[in-house]
Amino acid sequence: MDEKGLNRGRVLLAVALAQFTVTMVMSIVNVALPAIRSGLGFGPDQLSWVINAYSLVFGGLLLLGGRAADLYGHRRLLVLGALVFAAASLGGALAQSPAEMIVARVVQGLGAAAMAPSALAVLTTTQRAGKERTRALGVYAAVSAVGGAVGVLAGGLLTEYGGWRWVMFVNVPLALAVVWLAMQHIPAGAAAGARRLDVLGGVLGTGGIGLLVLGIVRTNQNAWTSATTLGTLAGAAVLLCAFAVVETRSSTTDPLVRFSLLARRGIGGANIFLLLVCAGQFAGFYFVSLYLQQVLALSPVATGAAFLPFCAGMIAGSAISTRLLGTLGAKALLVPGSLVAAVGFGWFSLISPSGSFLADILGPSLVAGFGIGVCFVPPTSTATEGLPPHEAGMASALLNSARQIGGALGLAVLVTVQVQHTDSALQAGRSPEEAMTSGFGQGLGLAGAILVAAALVAAVVLPSRPRTGAPDRPADAVGAPATEVLQ
Repeated sequence: MDEKGLNRGRVLLAVALAQFTVTMVMSIVNVALPAIRSGLGFGPDQLSWVINAYSLVFGGLLLLGGRAADLYGHRRLLVLGALVFAAASLGGALAQSPAEMIVARVVQGLGAAAMAPSALAVLTTTQRAGKERTRALGVYAAVSAVGGAVGVLAGGLLTEYGGWRWVMFVNVPLALAVVWLAMQHIPAGAAAGARRLDVLGGVLGTGGIGLLVLGIVRTNQNAWTSATTLGTLAGAAVLLCAFAVVETRSSTTDPLVRFSLLARRGIGGANIFLLLVCAGQFAGFYFVSLYLQQVLALSPVATGAAFLPFCAGMIAGSAISTRLLGTLGAKALLVPGSLVAAVGFGWFSLISPSGSFLADILGPSLVAGFGIGVCFVPPTSTATEGLPPHEAGMASALLNSARQIGGALGLAVLVTVQVQHTDSALQAGRSPEEAMTSGFGQGLGLAGAILVAAALVAAVVLPSRPRTGAPDRPADAVGAPATEVLQ
């Protein structure tokens, strides 16, 4: 399809629905966690793997998915990923044991790892640079917030009135709708030819990240200085070092990661920043969800509704960030945005065992949500701007990897801290409600500290020069003709 025949509005709709689906699946499962634990018999230390299994595979395979999209076609990988995602969602809805649920979440992550970078690459290579592209990225970021809002509310409604299995089944028609829209409105594009996909790099990178998260999570049972923990973390370091060697060796003509990209201050800084922001945000959602249900004893529906102010704040922050990005630049938005989010999570850490929605949740939800919303659009724009189409999938995969790996690592670290803090409080004679609240508060406070670290990264690493408005033209960094860009 050439530029004249391209309906960019419908392309954006397809991309937005793909991002909505990938985002919603995280929050919709969050609300259903207690019901899933009871229904399938998860142990308390296993439950976070319902989240981690998806985040880990999603984040670990994003680089492979993004590079495959560049080599074999963005639409092709988007459609394939959506079909795998739909099949895994059906498998999760029919799961009869914790193992089956975790396998389904692993396969869901595999499908999402093909969908997410392909969708963002489609956006960056079809929307005209300048105001049109900034608005499209704003829609992309806002849809992430809307996906979170709909996810928590739908998760509550479905769990309450239909059972937890519906939080998995609902993804099936959404993923199939992505397939239909992509086939109808996204250009097929041209594959890069018979070039080798760096499978070895994907295996090493995914294995290294997986061992890293596994080593951190298992500190619930094994001390940090134990042979098991040290051996696991050492294995992760070896695999990640091997990954770096494979990606930089001269014989790797199509690496998953061109480290020269990350050496650019804008791209490297945006990825580090987003990794830290998502490390705090994902853990925050997890702790607040459990606090609402296990301490305040809210129903799944009420828990979903309680998240709406947080997501409304995210939407408002995304809208303001989109409007001001071209004038102020990324750094001027990300430093205050992440600090505002840190204040919100610090406020969350003051939760009480005898608290309420109005006293403990509403205020910090609006503050934290607004700050997080401000932090989404600028990194996406900074990390994908000015790149040629054949590297769009790689850059999109890097950004999505930072998001998901940050979420997985943040959740692994902070859940470990939370569980240990709760156990210590129980041993000290505090009631279960007091102990759980203390542990959740500890985790939320540390999430705020991570966001302060994100503000420091934005202040020190990101370039301070404001972005200048670019003319409305197809996004390309090398002056390619429009018809080439759209392939």
